Amino acid sequence: MGETVAKNKKAYHDYMIEEKFEAGIVLKGSEIKAIRANRVNLKDSFIRIDNGEAVLFNAHIGLLSTTHHYYRHEERGSRKLLLHKKEIAKLAKAVQRDGLTIVPLSMYYNRKNLVKVQIAIAKGKQTHDKRQDLKEKDMKRDIARAMKDF
Repeated sequence: MGETVAKNKKAYHDYMIEEKFEAGIVLKGSEIKAIRANRVNLKDSFIRIDNGEAVLFNAHIGLLSTTHHYYRHEERGSRKLLLHKKEIAKLAKAVQRDGLTIVPLSMYYNRKNLVKVQIAIAKGKQTHDKRQDLKEKDMKRDIARAMKDF
């Protein structure tokens, strides 16, 4: 993984990540320019399988002021993800059979400077699971703080 453009921290808080995948994304020129300017938010986005294609919904890619109105894109439009057929079949099976969710975790550049999206099959957490994770996080922070003093 190269330089990270956007992370979905809420996904790690709300879901237990089971398996991760790397997917390409179909973008317009104005969207690429906005991504290079770090105008991306994956907070409330999700992925759905429609007609054998993986589609990213509700990902916010902001507009640049320099973009001509003819070439502007939808900020929260749907964007097709590029995956192999076997991967799409595996994702669809997990969602239908097991009742799991597909969420984007991060958007980044790979070694060839192409924009990629890291997606994951995830299972929703209960409230008590979230509290337990917060307790563990606080304990780790306290331990690191104590170790820093010595």
